[in-house]
Amino acid sequence: MIRTKSLQFTYRDTKNRTFCFPDIDLPPKEDILVLGPSGVGKTTLLHLLAGLLPPKEGDVFIANTCLNTLTRKQLDYFIGQNIGLIFQRAYFIRSLSLLENLTLRERLSKKKSDHYRKEELITQLGLTDLQSKRVHQLSEGQQQRLSIALGVVHKPKVILADEPTSNLDDTNCEKVISLLKKEAQSCKSNLVIVTHDKRVKSHFDNHISL
Repeated sequence: MIRTKSLQFTYRDTKNRTFCFPDIDLPPKEDILVLGPSGVGKTTLLHLLAGLLPPKEGDVFIANTCLNTLTRKQLDYFIGQNIGLIFQRAYFIRSLSLLENLTLRERLSKKKSDHYRKEELITQLGLTDLQSKRVHQLSEGQQQRLSIALGVVHKPKVILADEPTSNLDDTNCEKVISLLKKEAQSCKSNLVIVTHDKRVKSHFDNHISL
């Protein structure tokens, strides 16, 4: 379950930009698509839902837990256990291989390593022949697919994806959206995707625009 109430965030920069977001009330196992052009706060909203940014005003509830009330240590543990975040710009340990990056993500979530789970994701994302390669040897599209695997490998309760199809062709776009929806259903997770990619809209009945 994801619920937000009167959510606002202000960037303390030269423009003092303030974003006000519509309330979200997403039942368990449901998904939602957040659409909008660049600069309207899509990524900011996702980072608020993930607990990476503290709101200026309002509350974020994930699985009946109000993120605003947690200490930093409690929040870090909660995020590792319950949230899978797929960044628009992928973050990896460049000195590790594709498979080693996935294994590290499992360890950080404090969950038991599952070799079959990793192999299944690697196969579904078309990365089977690349699992021993270092991240810097992968193309931008391959790195983005690895980022998706990192976001779901620990079977989180909430999957948050920031522009997951932006660097993908039509074929891989379809594969990635299909995989994210399948993973969300399999793990009984909420799925939230923010994007300006209009190709994605037809895959979701529930969507809001910023």
